[in-house]
Amino acid sequence: MNMKIQTEAELEERLSRPDDATTSAMAALDGDLLILGVGGKMGPSLARLARRAVEQAGVQKRIIAVARFTNNKLPSELESEGIETIACDLLEPGKLAQLPDVRNVIFMAARKFGTAGGEHFTWAMNTYLPGLVAERYRNSRIVAFSTGNVYPLRKLADGGASETTPVGPVGEYAQSALGRERMFEYGSARWGTPVAILRLNYAVELRYGVLVDIGRAVFERRPIDLCMPFVNVIWQGDANSVCLRSFAHCQSPPFILNITGAEALSVQDIALDFGRQFDIQPTFIAGEEGASALLSDVTKAHDLFGTPSVGKEEMIQSIADWIQQGGAGLDKPTHFQTRDGKF
Repeated sequence: MNMKIQTEAELEERLSRPDDATTSAMAALDGDLLILGVGGKMGPSLARLARRAVEQAGVQKRIIAVARFTNNKLPSELESEGIETIACDLLEPGKLAQLPDVRNVIFMAARKFGTAGGEHFTWAMNTYLPGLVAERYRNSRIVAFSTGNVYPLRKLADGGASETTPVGPVGEYAQSALGRERMFEYGSARWGTPVAILRLNYAVELRYGVLVDIGRAVFERRPIDLCMPFVNVIWQGDANSVCLRSFAHCQSPPFILNITGAEALSVQDIALDFGRQFDIQPTFIAGEEGASALLSDVTKAHDLFGTPSVGKEEMIQSIADWIQQGGAGLDKPTHFQTRDGKF
């Protein structure tokens, strides 16, 4: 697959291009689609992917995108592509009740960075709000994004955490993310709501993600910390495809699925790969390399949906080209090196 991308318009098109499996999933989905918290890094491309898959399938379906829309250009951009938008602060009393009844709901609203010093708001977004949504949409199917941070760090030799690995969240962000899962589990138990919970880490595109963080550090000749020695990553378009295809697996009790790439990638090797692309010798922060990392086993997802369409080499090459040509970044570092759970 050729990933030569030179503009943000080309990138957005690539991220939202549906494959046959995604199109078939949207064709088979009964009812309209509501996306809560669409304004983040993944939401716009997910909404566009759903819209394009519906059109490609030749079916009629409303795609409704809800967010506070702090980016005031986003609503008009989405509306121009046939996606309905509703500006809404989901934590404002009574606002959830005013949203339309929709058969299929994706929950993406979350808070991670800024947790330290603002823990109460993180818990409100990540745990209190999911409880409200679980009740409001108890008669819908719900696909809820979660995070691999609910797992403890793992030694490479032990392999990544599977869906049956006991959770062990470190820090209040990860604890509140587990709280999000528990609220949707409660709703599913209380009302029989079919739910899928997607434990994602880490989504990547050309403007942000772990690979972008490492690539830009090499390009800008900044030393790289190896305290988190390995990472899992997945192309954002592949993660969004799995999200839409997960509605077919919603169940009560909830269906839990890890979403990421299969390989545990060495941070040092990634840096060296970028170094070869840029003809720059990477430097590393002196200190002992970490003995464990946040790693997930994705056997279950790959058995269901196949392996991701975009691999490590293609991502690194495309990101390196993007950086070298001065492509825009979102200026949202992942802080993937964080080991103490403080974000």
